[in-house]
Amino acid sequence: MNRKLMQLIVKISDTRNFTKAGKELYMTQPAVSRAVAALEAELGVKLIASNRRYGVHFTDIGKRILGAFKEILTYFERIDQEIAREKGLDTGVVRIGVFPLASSYFIPKIISSIAEKYPKIEFTFHEGTIAEIKERLESREVDVGFIVPSGHHDELITFPLYREEIYTVFKENHPLAAKSVIQAGDLMCQPLIICKSGCKTRLMDWFEQSGIQPQIKYVLNSYMTTLNMVQEGLGIGIMSELSTMNLPTNLILRKLDPKLHREIHLAVSSLEDSSRVVQLFIRTALQLFESHLGLPACGTQYLLSGTTS
Repeated sequence: MNRKLMQLIVKISDTRNFTKAGKELYMTQPAVSRAVAALEAELGVKLIASNRRYGVHFTDIGKRILGAFKEILTYFERIDQEIAREKGLDTGVVRIGVFPLASSYFIPKIISSIAEKYPKIEFTFHEGTIAEIKERLESREVDVGFIVPSGHHDELITFPLYREEIYTVFKENHPLAAKSVIQAGDLMCQPLIICKSGCKTRLMDWFEQSGIQPQIKYVLNSYMTTLNMVQEGLGIGIMSELSTMNLPTNLILRKLDPKLHREIHLAVSSLEDSSRVVQLFIRTALQLFESHLGLPACGTQYLLSGTTS
């Protein structure tokens, strides 16, 4: 059993497909099948099963061994980085889980800052919804992720990164345009379009505190779709600050009263097991965006006190 074989098993788990896993590791499908069969023969247990109904799936023992392989590979990566650091070559790979809005705003700034000093560090990206990113963090498919905390994944270690206000968005000729701030009562009979990423639960609490039952017409994941639907006059959008940074000219923003915020955090499944380059990524992000937080960044001092510098 060697490192490459463990990487193959993990890649099969990620892709659920022998052919796709092979392509990512520059192996043919027959070579993948032979490698899996050889490993199963060596271990004396069946790791992976395949049928038309369920496709590729892991057996119970296969799932347990897969988890062990992921842990071993994490330590291999840390060893590589320690050796590289000793030689004066700061290198490594950071696997990042990110939702589209965070990807466009945070990633270019962070990568640019790191690449200037450490050009050999590599980055891979896994875009998805916030729920998908949390799942990838828990399964250790990604090293670090951008999330909006919900309280349902308390096992993740998180670091507050950015605090943004929630706004209403509507066409400039809308009757509410005359108001300087929008209260819950103003929205009571209005069709609402919610860009739900981390906002929906907090918004419902906001309405509940005002004793108002909102008329939510659409709930979307895409902020661009939300803006386009508001432009078409399909309702009032309720959106986060970052999603309104490139607002079309015929749309306007109004703050909510009382104010409503959401926080974007960086998260890892385990800080202890995070490699030096992952900690560097987190530390760099916190330094770049600390002025946008408005809250103490819990745990930042730990990250700032050591690791790659």
